[in-house]
Amino acid sequence: MKNKNSYAGKFIRVNLTSGKIIIETTPEKLLRQYLGGVGVGARIMWEETDEKTEPLSPQNKLIFLTGPLQGTLFPQSARYEVVSRSPLTGWWAHASAGGFFGPELKFAGYDFVIIEGKSPKPVYLYIDNDIIQLRSAEHLWGKTVPETNLIIEKEVGDKQVKIACIGPAGENLVRYACIMSDYYRAVGRCGLGCVMGYKRLKAVAVRGTKGLSIADKDAFDKLFNDWIKRYTPEGRYWEHVSAMRTYGTFALTDWENAIGRLPTRNHWTGYFENAENTIGMQPLRKKHYKRHKSCFCCGIQCKYVSEIREGKYKGTESEGPEYETVEAFTSNFMSTDTNALIRANYLCNIYGLDTITTGHVISFAVECFENGILTKKDTNGRELRFVDKPENSTKVMETVLQLVEDIVYGKDEFSRLLQLGTKKAAELIGRGAEKYAIHVNGLEASGQDPRPHKSLGLTYAVNVRGADHLTSLSSLDELGYKEELVRRYDKKLVDILADRWDERYKGYLVSEMEEFYALVDSLLLCKYGTMWPPLYYFDDLLKIIPIFTGFEEYSDPQELEKLASRIVDLRRAFNIRLGWTKKNDDLHPRFKEEPIPTGPAKGQVCDLEPMLKEYYEIRKFDWETGLPSEDELNRIGLQDVAKELKKKNKVVKNPKIPKTGRKWTHWSQRIK
Repeated sequence: MKNKNSYAGKFIRVNLTSGKIIIETTPEKLLRQYLGGVGVGARIMWEETDEKTEPLSPQNKLIFLTGPLQGTLFPQSARYEVVSRSPLTGWWAHASAGGFFGPELKFAGYDFVIIEGKSPKPVYLYIDNDIIQLRSAEHLWGKTVPETNLIIEKEVGDKQVKIACIGPAGENLVRYACIMSDYYRAVGRCGLGCVMGYKRLKAVAVRGTKGLSIADKDAFDKLFNDWIKRYTPEGRYWEHVSAMRTYGTFALTDWENAIGRLPTRNHWTGYFENAENTIGMQPLRKKHYKRHKSCFCCGIQCKYVSEIREGKYKGTESEGPEYETVEAFTSNFMSTDTNALIRANYLCNIYGLDTITTGHVISFAVECFENGILTKKDTNGRELRFVDKPENSTKVMETVLQLVEDIVYGKDEFSRLLQLGTKKAAELIGRGAEKYAIHVNGLEASGQDPRPHKSLGLTYAVNVRGADHLTSLSSLDELGYKEELVRRYDKKLVDILADRWDERYKGYLVSEMEEFYALVDSLLLCKYGTMWPPLYYFDDLLKIIPIFTGFEEYSDPQELEKLASRIVDLRRAFNIRLGWTKKNDDLHPRFKEEPIPTGPAKGQVCDLEPMLKEYYEIRKFDWETGLPSEDELNRIGLQDVAKELKKKNKVVKNPKIPKTGRKWTHWSQRIK
């Protein structure tokens, strides 16, 4: 592909078994049909793996991807994506991180890197523009993330090299291990660091000095100032931008608790009393803020470094914590010990652990212990408790912090059990442990309780990753931004859409957000520029995509809709080929059957069925099986996918699509 746009035009294929490295031209057809990021990753995974490809096998792929915006000056375009099949859930896996690694890969001249096979010995991949090498990592095996970065920087003689690596958690095949880049940016969910560890790939180190083009530079120059203004007091969303810039993502703690959506005591409730004065944005910043940081070319700049200033762990510094980490290691255990929070964040970062799953797999064990399912004999003598009084927070969290380290190294049988994640651990424990294993399709629920926010429940249920809020995020649509709903939806529906306790129309809304984030994750825009209130929305993407790629067809809303649906349905098809059915589109019983006991949303449960009917109706899925429509797959350009699924009896010619009788105008028809 000739470089007449913002793509690099080449990709790298690395076979770790043979050590063979090939540089290939990026097919223009692939980019036109799937754009980049998760879209391109989904296509490659569909073509190069099948239902026999186990997550921890040489045949599984691990793909590092950029999109058309990385390396340009477009604000909030620093992310990169990694896709594979998850060793934690067994289903589709994708996760992303910000920082500088993604742009650097583009500067080196590559759109993506496909990793396949399994190395006989630990190695790391070194990319320096046209020089690509597999180097021994035997001296790096066992090193923490910061140690690995420092050694590689010294070894290649360049402190500007950008590194994505695993820590001991990935090496020891903890199923929720992360890939960490730029020291502390986490490719967090689904256990992609475990895949990397299985393949004995310690790191990918990249240095690039090549330039990039833009398809329509005149249009870029014309709109650039408008984009930048969105991040200033002149912008419509300055309040949102300013809060994120000042407090980082943990500004969400106060907002989540205010509506009863802050997971507390292993998702027992969604409200943590007095959170704003103990673990909220003001006390965290006052007690722990040290300095500010930013991703490449970011307008929000929500990153910063925290430190512990007193007590046993005085002097500990770590980037973050993000909101999800705050929830996982404070309200999740009923703890107000923010020193323990910063220490847990630090440990997860240096060892390479997903903070969400780590916190929740431990709180699952705590709830099992408190209900007599686990005893000290099972936990190797550990006393597992939730905090009963604030003054006991430090004692309880000391046990949690030690267990984090024990999980990394599999110190004993119990910590090795927790290495497997909540779902598998519950299955092995038995005795009713599943009741307290709060996951959906194997992925631990993230830092949002769906009972007070019904569309989030549907998001968890249909998500190709599991109980995750970032693949079809409707999380902030209904949280006080009525003016945004009025701007984009039928005014007659706005009161219903803005009511987070009302299930009506939420199925359509989730489907719309799913399509939006399929595009966002393929362009690789940061979520904090595309959540409500969104700095960018569908109408912006109709301009952005042609400017950078030259793909003028995507200035047409109908063509953009086909692209979004193609990416959404291909990932679901990937799971369907693995055995996903309607039974998977469900929630943990706690969210459906146990009313929230405390806080602003007291008494709420999540009634999934009415939302699921709307979702199936708009996506044209068969109500009895959850399988896609053959005609719909053909309409959006997935004819080969429909053909393969048809051979396996996993597509429906005449699906029984629910008829709700409700009227909904699709976004592609509303955009002028």
